[in-house]
Amino acid sequence: MGLLKKIDALIEFLRRNDPNNEVGGSMGMTSTTSGTWAKDEGEYAFSTKLVHAGQRPDPLTGAILIPVYQSTTFAQESIDKYQRRGYSYSRSTNPTVVALEKKAAKIEGGFGAVMFSTGMAAINSLFNSVLGKGDHCVITDCSYGGTNRAARVLFTKFGIEFSFVDFRDPKKVEAAVKKNTKLIFSETPANPTLTLTDVQAISDIAKKYGCLHACDSTFATPLITKPLELGADITVQSTTKYYDGHNMTVGGCLICKTEKLYNDMWFMRNVNGNIMAPQVAFQQLQTLKTMGLRVKQQSATAQKVAEFLEAHPAVERVNYPGLKSFPQKKLADQQHINGVHGTMLWFEVKGGTKNGKQLMDTVRRPWTLCENLGAVESIITCPAVMTHANMLKEDRLKVGITDGFVRVSCGLESAEELIGALKESLDALKL
Repeated sequence: MGLLKKIDALIEFLRRNDPNNEVGGSMGMTSTTSGTWAKDEGEYAFSTKLVHAGQRPDPLTGAILIPVYQSTTFAQESIDKYQRRGYSYSRSTNPTVVALEKKAAKIEGGFGAVMFSTGMAAINSLFNSVLGKGDHCVITDCSYGGTNRAARVLFTKFGIEFSFVDFRDPKKVEAAVKKNTKLIFSETPANPTLTLTDVQAISDIAKKYGCLHACDSTFATPLITKPLELGADITVQSTTKYYDGHNMTVGGCLICKTEKLYNDMWFMRNVNGNIMAPQVAFQQLQTLKTMGLRVKQQSATAQKVAEFLEAHPAVERVNYPGLKSFPQKKLADQQHINGVHGTMLWFEVKGGTKNGKQLMDTVRRPWTLCENLGAVESIITCPAVMTHANMLKEDRLKVGITDGFVRVSCGLESAEELIGALKESLDALKL
């Protein structure tokens, strides 16, 4: 019996054996539907899944929130019944973590999800699981800097080959596939350039050549894009970003389309020992409930900020999928759900790197100059120095990440006050 089935069986066992017959809503005297669902959990709206998926009141106490199971190990009934309850050791799996995994699987549309200590732990475990000596991976030439570094610096030492390709053009991706290609790795929107990947087209290529397609959809969130529904095999999420959304925790997740992929990723996590901590899982179970509300509002603010920047005389170029000027606007409107285009944008100012750095050094609150993104606080980042400093300079410049490139993550503050702070710094630039 698989891990998920064991856990579901345990919950059903607790319901049947509740001494007061109260688990699931029955009070032991009359039949009642209180606490039960009218239809399958997967059939409910996205906003309902964000709140309730993967969670149910504690079968012993009725607590509405799953507790933090801060326990290293779990008592066994006997040798013959080892892991009958589904748990033995928290490096392998933990009840609080499993609850978050179930929620992620439901909102992303996968068979199962595997939580990790960080986003890079998830990506490293993915590469470890899928790629071996002599294998080849077609990977986007513009991704989070840590992904680029892992591929270029670490995994090439193990005899694995990577082709860094412009994923805006599916023909270039297909042309890069070789006989030994095992994985196609995309990122949409890409960090930090916001270039988009046609997930369906790339998934079709992967199927044509018998390899896997993993898509990092951190910038999009499942509110905006669901790669598994577009044919991808694995969705990658840095849960540090929008799953958390409050700059509190770090984490990562691989959401898998099939049971086999889920088991493979779970096995590799157990081997690597990089599971998410129970306390982090508990916090992200709570923050994830508001992700839909947060991302919609933050995206509306990003649209206003982008429109302001596009009209300001000191701005050379601004890129945001919600703008008519966005180079891949047709794909953005086709692939992004309900016309929501995300909280991220970037721009460059006239006067080059010097003025770009001056703006980042002078912009005042409510902006914060730091790394991270997707949080309720609005953030300005210099990728060349911060998130993508580990890329080779020639590779960074090739995809358009100049030293004066300004990455913006819009939060929940007043759009007018965010624009006002930007205007103050932009107006002070000498052009």
